[in-house]
Amino acid sequence: MERLLKLYQQWKGAEPANIQQLQSAGSNRTYYRLTDYDGQTVIGVIGTSRDEDHAFIYLTDHFNSRKLPVPKVLAASDDQLRYLQTDLGSTSLFDAIRGGREAGGRYTLKEQELLKRTIRELPNIQIRGARGLDFSNCYPQAEFNVDSVLFDLNYFKYCFLKATELDFHELKLEADFRLFAKDLTNDSYANGDFFLYRDFQARNVMLDHDGNPCFIDYQGGRKGPYYYDLASFLWQASARYPHKLRRDLIYEYYNSLKNYIEVPPVRHFANRLSLFVLFRTLQVLGAYGFRGYYEQKKHFIESIPPAIHNLRELLDSTTQFHYPYLMDILRQLTELPQFQQIEATAKRADGYKTTDLNPYKAHPQDGPATFSKYDAQGPLVVRVYSFSYGKGIPEDESGNGGGYVFDCRSTHNPGRYEPYKKLTGLDEPVIRFLEDDGEILTFLDSVYKLADAHVRRYIQRGFTSLMFCFGCTGGQHRSVYSAQHLAEHIHEKFGIEVRICHREQNITQTLEARQI
Repeated sequence: MERLLKLYQQWKGAEPANIQQLQSAGSNRTYYRLTDYDGQTVIGVIGTSRDEDHAFIYLTDHFNSRKLPVPKVLAASDDQLRYLQTDLGSTSLFDAIRGGREAGGRYTLKEQELLKRTIRELPNIQIRGARGLDFSNCYPQAEFNVDSVLFDLNYFKYCFLKATELDFHELKLEADFRLFAKDLTNDSYANGDFFLYRDFQARNVMLDHDGNPCFIDYQGGRKGPYYYDLASFLWQASARYPHKLRRDLIYEYYNSLKNYIEVPPVRHFANRLSLFVLFRTLQVLGAYGFRGYYEQKKHFIESIPPAIHNLRELLDSTTQFHYPYLMDILRQLTELPQFQQIEATAKRADGYKTTDLNPYKAHPQDGPATFSKYDAQGPLVVRVYSFSYGKGIPEDESGNGGGYVFDCRSTHNPGRYEPYKKLTGLDEPVIRFLEDDGEILTFLDSVYKLADAHVRRYIQRGFTSLMFCFGCTGGQHRSVYSAQHLAEHIHEKFGIEVRICHREQNITQTLEARQI
């Protein structure tokens, strides 16, 4: 730290007025926000690898010469283990789309637009950023090749697959690995001088004051095919992007790519992308196995269930992969009892159960959420129902006699219009209809105020059960939207367990209490 402060003083001519250490997530670098007496800030970085820091500094200077949206390196020590860079603020794309992620993948229009802005900008750094770039400065290697692919596939084999104790034939698997690696590195369209970001994810995108994306943490980049970053971003395990949003973002990327290079035909592009989705999924499972189960890091443990879910979806798709033994092993992997249990919890709309996610042992007690009678010895649990008035108001199973019942029938009904009749308040077109109309938002503003006061008081008094019900004509659109949003509002604000029941759709869901 003393050397970093000395570097700052040499650059600024004075000591900083304030020093704040920042969270570094999975990075081995330490970050500080240094503020001068006029309130101007810079980011100070202390690294542990001279080669890695050199790669970042070189790439940053190069990208700035190409006028790309990245920070600037303001000063660096002689050994490059300490440097100062411009402060891009505190709002990452990951933070900005938190609501959609925590809502099980129901991203608002604003969140979707942020994702589209980001994905449209990706070809800029991949194509323009590669022009004139000396890849020999990249770390830990200059390009994506067969050796690097085999390294990652074996990482998956040793750190994840073997730990499951699934029996497999080493030589047969290795043969498919080699064929897979050859296919990944052999493409006439994507074998040019392109910059492969490698760790392109929402945490590594910062948003400026106008919501424009700026890129950080690209020091692991190298020469390689552009499909990799698209797969990395859109199939990030915890993102939970719905299929339609993924398709829209692929479309945005493909059209943006046209501005820079000749793009492959759509079918070729889709097939190649599928290969990289499979590769990236295996790669991250290897990382999650090592960082989670060997290093016992909770974030990586919690990322395993959605990654397994992504793998299962890929295997169930119409994509043809020509690696029969590998595909057979992966299917056996996803059919292991511990991963079947993960799938059961994954089907819940809120995402994935995280109380005990070790995939190397089964937990039959962790089944999907059910609404059994609540044991009154414990913290407050809120139940939220949607229902049709024609079928009666839901009964309170806690034995406390019920709670609030809200009538949504005064608001504009999407069910009157043909395009929405078969959809529910969980579907994007209905959500868009209700939010654009605005009546339901005004209605819920009043509900939130009442619910907040009641939940807060129940927590203070040590009560264990509270119930909210939303009814409409069919129990399909307005009531479902309102119940889901109140449940998520309470869970986000108070961190308590919230159980949701959309009665007419036979959908139950539990938002787990956050651990203190």
